[in-house]
Amino acid sequence: MIELLILFELSKKTLTMYGISKEIRETFSVLTTPSYGTIKPALARLENSGFVKHQKSMSSGGRPSNYYSITKEGIEELKRLIISPPQDNPVQFMTSARIKLACADILDRDEQLELIKQLKFKTENLLIDTQNIIKNKDFSCLPKMVFDNLVCEYKNFIIVLEGIKNASAR
Repeated sequence: MIELLILFELSKKTLTMYGISKEIRETFSVLTTPSYGTIKPALARLENSGFVKHQKSMSSGGRPSNYYSITKEGIEELKRLIISPPQDNPVQFMTSARIKLACADILDRDEQLELIKQLKFKTENLLIDTQNIIKNKDFSCLPKMVFDNLVCEYKNFIIVLEGIKNASAR
């Protein structure tokens, strides 16, 4: 997911590593807060793969800095990461799905609709699985509340996805 976040921020402008970290925090802090130590190796992987390039320049403070930019191949990789199949792990799925939706403006309309279709399908399956767990288990009050909350969260996310789909269709 960190590669997606880095490529997304670089798709908007050229940034230093510090700038990438700052932009990710400012944009996605309610969903994730990757550390600088996570960004650095991911940025190196992206550069080694040809998705990102850097240029040394003097910063406004007069020190040499590496400025990173996304390549044409990086834009394609960003799109691929956004429309790749959703996470299987339910905990990771919701965060990943929200991040993908937040980055979906870079996709064309058909790609956006495909993303929404994938996310809705996965969410519907998670909803059914959760409802079956509730139906087949005898929970005490607190665990039942947790699972009921998940049902509400999945139902709400499906409503959001349907709203986005309808807005995209216009």
